[in-house]
Amino acid sequence: MAGVTQTTAHRAPLSLLHTRWRDRSPGLAAGLLGGTLAAALGLVSCAALVTLLWISSPYPDSGPGGALHVAAALWLLAHGVDLVRLDTLSGAPAPMGVTPLLLLLLPLWLVHRAARDATDPGDGVGVAVGAGPRAGAGVRPGGLPDAGPPPVSARIAWAGVVLGYLAVAAPVVLYAADGVLRPSWWWAVVCLPLVTMGAAGAGVWTAFGRPGGPVGRALRVLPRELRELMVEPDARLGAATRAAGAGAAVLVGGGALLLAVSLVWHGAAAQEAFLRLTEGWSGRLAVLLLCLTLVPNAAVWGAAYALGPGFVLGTGHVVGPLSSAPAPLLPPFPLLAAVPDAGPGTPLHWAAGAVPLAAGVAVGWFTARAATPVASEYEEGGGVWSWRRTVAATVLAAVLCATLVALLAALAGGPLGGAGLARFGPVWWQASGATLGWIAVVAVPVASGVRAWRRRGAAAGAAEEPEPESGDPCDGGGRRWGLGPVSEAWRRRGRRRASEDGDGEGKRRRRGGRR
Repeated sequence: MAGVTQTTAHRAPLSLLHTRWRDRSPGLAAGLLGGTLAAALGLVSCAALVTLLWISSPYPDSGPGGALHVAAALWLLAHGVDLVRLDTLSGAPAPMGVTPLLLLLLPLWLVHRAARDATDPGDGVGVAVGAGPRAGAGVRPGGLPDAGPPPVSARIAWAGVVLGYLAVAAPVVLYAADGVLRPSWWWAVVCLPLVTMGAAGAGVWTAFGRPGGPVGRALRVLPRELRELMVEPDARLGAATRAAGAGAAVLVGGGALLLAVSLVWHGAAAQEAFLRLTEGWSGRLAVLLLCLTLVPNAAVWGAAYALGPGFVLGTGHVVGPLSSAPAPLLPPFPLLAAVPDAGPGTPLHWAAGAVPLAAGVAVGWFTARAATPVASEYEEGGGVWSWRRTVAATVLAAVLCATLVALLAALAGGPLGGAGLARFGPVWWQASGATLGWIAVVAVPVASGVRAWRRRGAAAGAAEEPEPESGDPCDGGGRRWGLGPVSEAWRRRGRRRASEDGDGEGKRRRRGGRR
């Protein structure tokens, strides 16, 4: 017994230390440590991959120092930093600005996790926020608490993550400047802070339950009528964001489907290009990994092709569903083998228009679902939107989807050299404009039609429901709203509560009788 007591006494300080660490407030030290570790993990991952390929290569062109310089440059390229290649045949520097989107996910995820963990450690701030409204937080219509803006400590943690990450990125930029692939100073100064601050801000936003307070304050510059129509809590700015995300996902997924179909159609050319590009299993493994990292880029190219503007393969060579210009002499690369043949478009090429059509239907459907919530959402203070509010939310979703497509198109393309190779991939403003046109034209009538259909179905279901008795406590609530789904939800809720109360009273009586 004494031994057990002594062991418990020895463990108490460790448990107390663990509790204090778990419930600590977010601060600068935790943010600095998290940002430094996130940058180090991403850099080590790139270095390990490049070193493995260098070791397995039968004819390495440089020593370990050259491999580490390439790893540093590859890590910077994953953040959107353009590189400049010096060892060209002509002797002129050749820019490389195509960011592999699959590599971009790694630093974004690491910074996001670092900021979220530094702001919401274990059962600390995030649980406290979820338990109830903080001091100074408002209340949304319907009785829901508004999370409000993050406190000063969370902003300090965000700044710590950004400073810790950039403290590692700065020497990496200086180290890579001595290699064959040198980073562009302008892009390094712009892209690294923007990517880090955006991902860290998303992590803090996630830790605090995705509050809408900062967004609402930023949009107060709009006129009152426009703000009430578009971004008031009843309109659910988050619903427009989710609809925009669904539309962008359908576009990119459709682009990936077009890529797969074209690769199967040009399977012989893709296989020949893969075998001609290199020899040996190590070289082919490197080419395969490069193709995998560029598959999301090719999916965005396919989405731009389906939208209509298409993409460019060098200056003046546009590939689109209506017509494709003769492509220049391209290197034998498997993904480039999927490029459609030059010439006027055929009905098979025009069928790619089904992708943006499906994206518009998805945006309209998601917006209509938010405009006509189900019965369970009425209990949270929701209501059926007017047709004007529904149309405004659909247009807002189209604008957000076009913005997201513009960002993806700008990242998926870029220069691969000078002169004729100065531009590869979709043109961001053309892809964005086509997305806005497709989504707005298709989604607005779909959202309006689905909203009317859901309201008619809900009203028919409410009409078939028997009228409650005069003592039904939910009858007044249903007539007060004057909406079929709301009345039905309140009536069902009242009957369920009455049934539960009756069962509970019967159980209490039976227990009293047994006593």
